[in-house]
Amino acid sequence: LSGLDPAQPYFQGTPIEVRLDKSDADFVDIIHTDSAPTIPNLGFGISPAIGHIDFYPNGGKQMPGCGKNPVSQIVDLDGIWEGTRDFVACNHLRSYKYYSDSIIYPDGFLGYPCASYDLFQSGNCFPCPEGGCPNMGHYADKFKDKIKSDVMKLYLNTGEARDFPLWRYKVTVTLSGKSKVKGYVNVALYGSDGNTKQFQITKGTLKPDNTYTAYIDAEVNVGEVTKVKFLWNNNWINPTLPKLGAATITVEAGQSR
Repeated sequence: LSGLDPAQPYFQGTPIEVRLDKSDADFVDIIHTDSAPTIPNLGFGISPAIGHIDFYPNGGKQMPGCGKNPVSQIVDLDGIWEGTRDFVACNHLRSYKYYSDSIIYPDGFLGYPCASYDLFQSGNCFPCPEGGCPNMGHYADKFKDKIKSDVMKLYLNTGEARDFPLWRYKVTVTLSGKSKVKGYVNVALYGSDGNTKQFQITKGTLKPDNTYTAYIDAEVNVGEVTKVKFLWNNNWINPTLPKLGAATITVEAGQSR
């Protein structure tokens, strides 16, 4: 049984006989997309973990793309009716959109086991454990026999609009050069299955021999990495024309470690 943002009003905190619960099927997976408190936030979805595995995309409360102004959101979507309805309950309705996208992307929507969304964002729960990560949505049941704990909360990020899945990488850059400069470092990944856009790894003071790490959520699964593009820029014209390079760049894919 897959729960697509099961309802919070009249159900949260009630006995398991009247709401969705892991005792309802051999395998119950939940996608939480609107789990903020009903008052004052008007969250329609239940927040506690109630399945065998519970996914909290983007933290489970506020979905990217749902904060747009109503006119642009209504125009973006498939017509006025769906746009109007989506604006009113955008976070709540994201759950079925993620689910339908998950059918097309069997390797997408990896959920990382983690104690909280903040810990996930800071990279504490990266990469996937030895047994791998479950995929949110249609293929979640592939993980059915690997569940080790009573409560399994899983976190991931998604895109703002279709296509929603993102793939997480850890990128570590060690700089080389003669002098420190102010600016930013960008990295793009190229692979056997596609390329990413540029992602900012760090900005501010850039010191040679220092190592900088960022977790990026790429819109494509690049497959085997074939090339990494490194770009740096200083924010203003520097008459000394400083040079900066990358001594090493390490890329770690969350899925395959």
